[in-house]
Amino acid sequence: MMGPEIERLVGLMARLPGLGPRSARRIVLKLMAEREQRLLPLIAALDAACQRVAVCPTCGGLDSEQPCAICADIAREPLICVVESVADQWALERTAVYRGRYHILGGLLSAIAGRGPEELGIDRLLTRLDGSVREVILALPATVDGQATTHYLTERLAACGASVTRLAQGVPVGGSIEILDEGTLALALSARRAAG
Repeated sequence: MMGPEIERLVGLMARLPGLGPRSARRIVLKLMAEREQRLLPLIAALDAACQRVAVCPTCGGLDSEQPCAICADIAREPLICVVESVADQWALERTAVYRGRYHILGGLLSAIAGRGPEELGIDRLLTRLDGSVREVILALPATVDGQATTHYLTERLAACGASVTRLAQGVPVGGSIEILDEGTLALALSARRAAG
């Protein structure tokens, strides 16, 4: 019923988080029906993002400037919030409560996935703790891998000179940071406690 180009586009759209085949078909139909208003601007935006957006060498975030805008902002507080992913960073930024910097691990320690400390950029985090950082906040999910990573980081950061805290109430066990609402994240940030 659909040509191979449309089927391929629907298939690629359906792989995006939160979209299934039906949603993907509706999006593709809308894009194709409104090429000038929706499809062409989307193609241009995707191309520009692909060409200009890169991983920040300092924190692991995404931006078209290097270092990213958050790392370059001298008004930020001397705090580093360690998160699993860029999605978690964006979720915390939406709260407008946290005004420090970030360190994005890009995953969690996982024996099953074969992901150890080397893959998470933990050494890069340790080099950022030059004495000017007063607190490291571990904002990792309350999952088995998240707790293992929190425990490992707490031990590694013990001698860094900064206090090490973790998110407190508000983050449910098994919950993912990126899906929490701003109020829950704001409460979890403001009620953080010592790690370990």
